[in-house]
Amino acid sequence: MKLVYFAWVRERVGKAEEEIEPPASVRTVAELIRWLRGRGDEYAHAFEQAQSIRAAIDRSHVKPDAAIAGAREIAFFPPMTGG
Repeated sequence: MKLVYFAWVRERVGKAEEEIEPPASVRTVAELIRWLRGRGDEYAHAFEQAQSIRAAIDRSHVKPDAAIAGAREIAFFPPMTGG
């Protein structure tokens, strides 16, 4: 699956996107974030405040307990602000 990173998540990870194949035990967005945090210091830093990271699966916003099975793309971004 393709992961896409936006804003400060991208800056901390050090790349805009990547192709990954998480282990079968990783079934939800929250589990994917936990797994990514273990991939290195840059991921640990990017996802240190996991509760504030938003995710979208195939361009639809999802909650942390959303299943990732069959996802082609998962995007991670900080909360949006504006007016």
